[in-house]
Amino acid sequence: MGDRVITVIGLDGSPLSGLARTRLDAAALVMGGRRHLREVAVPAGTPTVALRDDPAEALRRVLDADGDAVVLASGDPGLFGVLRLLRERLPAEALEVLPAVSSVALAFARAGLSWDDAVVVSAHGRELRPAVAVCRAHPKVAVLTAPGAGPSELAAALVGTGRRLFVAERLGLDGERTTWTTPEACPGEWDDLNVVLVVDDIRAVAPVKGWIAGRPQPSQWALPDDAFAHRDGMLTKAEVRAVALARLGPRLGDLVWDIGAGSGSVGVECARLGAAVIAVEKGDTSFVEANAKAFDVDVRVVAGTAPAALQALPDPDLVFVGGGGRDVEQIVRDAVARGPRTVVVALAALDRLAGVQAALSPYVVDGVLLQASRLRDLAGATALAATNPVLLVWGNRT
Repeated sequence: MGDRVITVIGLDGSPLSGLARTRLDAAALVMGGRRHLREVAVPAGTPTVALRDDPAEALRRVLDADGDAVVLASGDPGLFGVLRLLRERLPAEALEVLPAVSSVALAFARAGLSWDDAVVVSAHGRELRPAVAVCRAHPKVAVLTAPGAGPSELAAALVGTGRRLFVAERLGLDGERTTWTTPEACPGEWDDLNVVLVVDDIRAVAPVKGWIAGRPQPSQWALPDDAFAHRDGMLTKAEVRAVALARLGPRLGDLVWDIGAGSGSVGVECARLGAAVIAVEKGDTSFVEANAKAFDVDVRVVAGTAPAALQALPDPDLVFVGGGGRDVEQIVRDAVARGPRTVVVALAALDRLAGVQAALSPYVVDGVLLQASRLRDLAGATALAATNPVLLVWGNRT
């Protein structure tokens, strides 16, 4: 590279700045998407290369250009943009970045929404499923889309979630259009140039003034048992929950099934850690709903009996099975067939262990017997009170 510099110019439909125009006029080579090369008046005779034709070859030509080069990009090149690709090959001093307003910032501005509390995800050149899970879990999400992973596909995956979609097409360009819609009423045709905001109007209506952009992590997990409403001790105890959460490893972008949810304590904790959660419970579901509301998380509650109730659910990334009833082996077998990353099963009795191990056999299986003794007051002295033992068995996909 020597002393040559590559200038990355962001485009948002506004006129180029004087500095950007100067860099473009002096460039020995200009690279960009076909749309970018049409939008900008590249000086006559300046060689151009389209990024999409052959990205590796286009990048090689930029790096080997006989003089300073310009790379045209959408909006802010540092937000899921070409800047990352260039920085993998070049030191910072070889790059000059002249950003424009990002499509995410423009979309939130058009919608009249603040976005310091939003999560931004990309489905551009990536699987859509993690983006859908984030939209299920978080009340305000911006999704960078792509053909085949756009508003229609996103809407189809969010039917029944109560979300609204704000679709912003051709932002800053001729033909700009913005539309509020619902997953159920989402039209089928959109311009390929779009960004989608997914909003839970109830939970996003009055966000708390925060100090960090995005989604802050909870200060605690494996919360005390009395933090949850429950009936007749139908609750996964804190010590068991701690190990179950550690084995599950729930995170933003995951979808968790909490089967035999009871009070929903495991599912609620997974949701607090950023995962989307579906809780399946055959009995009274009011405790799951109350606990989700108390912790301001979105847990979809399915009233029904597993394994039958699992058939219509979207594929999970993580599965927790509580209760350990007579159908537990079949429940685990059906869950494993859906390909989750990890399955964790809580058993109160050893006689189900062999069947559960067999059901988990496609995975790497391990387990632990947990029996905690808690401090308690005994006539002014400190004593220990044992909780019921619970066997945790888990399988991890290889």
